[in-house]
Amino acid sequence: MFMQNWHDATGTLRGNCPWKDDLTVAQLVARQLDIPFHFIDLSAAYRQKVVDYMFAEYGRGRTPNPDVLCNREVKFDAFLSACLALGADYVGTGHYCRKEAIASGGAPAYRLLAGSDPNKDQSYFLCQLSQQQLSRALFPIGHMLKPEVRKLARQLGLPTATKKDSQGICFVGKVDLPVFLQQKLKAKKGLLVELPKDIRLPPRRTLEEQAAPYRFAPSDGKIIGEHSGAHFYTIGQRRGLGVGGHVEPLFVVATDVESNVVYVGEGHGHPALSRSALLAPAGEVRWLRPDLTMQAGEQRRCLARIRYRQPLQEATLFCRQEGIYVTFAAPQRGIASGQFVAWYSGEELVGSGVIA
Repeated sequence: MFMQNWHDATGTLRGNCPWKDDLTVAQLVARQLDIPFHFIDLSAAYRQKVVDYMFAEYGRGRTPNPDVLCNREVKFDAFLSACLALGADYVGTGHYCRKEAIASGGAPAYRLLAGSDPNKDQSYFLCQLSQQQLSRALFPIGHMLKPEVRKLARQLGLPTATKKDSQGICFVGKVDLPVFLQQKLKAKKGLLVELPKDIRLPPRRTLEEQAAPYRFAPSDGKIIGEHSGAHFYTIGQRRGLGVGGHVEPLFVVATDVESNVVYVGEGHGHPALSRSALLAPAGEVRWLRPDLTMQAGEQRRCLARIRYRQPLQEATLFCRQEGIYVTFAAPQRGIASGQFVAWYSGEELVGSGVIA
């Protein structure tokens, strides 16, 4: 079953998604395997649940992850419902992750496990799924390595054997993000301020202080240029700053959407680029395994990541009324609000939350 989630020129939004080519290839595969082929247009749901959310988050100065939202709201919601209506029992996808059923309190529970290919593990993108969604999911290539999958496709003579991996925004394609966002978010010139390497950051003792984003004023550094809108930039961003003449690359270390100021620092080791903790608010936390949830006042050791393909980091979860604090054994570069933090017990993804 093929879902179209994006029209190349729907309304005022333009992307670069080669969905027509993908559709043709999918039809060829179905014909070769002699299986039924279904088509469904879910572009309205995708626009409402993913694209509108993405613009709203960028407008607030946050950095959303549309791929995680697409899996939660479209692939395993609207698409899953359409498949079940056709009489399907499961939805199988090409995600590099694994599912395992275990008994929990007399009922089955489903574990989401990392893919066997360490270079392609995509469990992070499914970090917001529920038990009900997992119960209907199949991941038939999660135990394989990517080269093995391509080899098998070649052996079967499938036209997808040499197809390039998709890039860019899920179902929208590869885009110039600032240009794409300016289709709905207005450009607004503001100050680009460089913070010195020896800037003194205030001490952070409590969980609240450790998890809070850094706040600066233009007087803390020097003005080195202008930008087109603070809401177009994200923490840790390196490209698109339009400033040269530095020995080491510049990175965005903080943004102030209200004052429309972007703060940058030179070098990977700039002190303002890293933090040791973050907060995932209670209303934006999801546990894949309800039997492993935490109560206020509890803490738990875990492994965690704040972006896809980041190596898992040693961390500790602190459950409070306001949400889950995640503290890391080593400071993390580029913690960005709006992104997802996912925490693991060994190779099992247990829960996740939106970074505040």
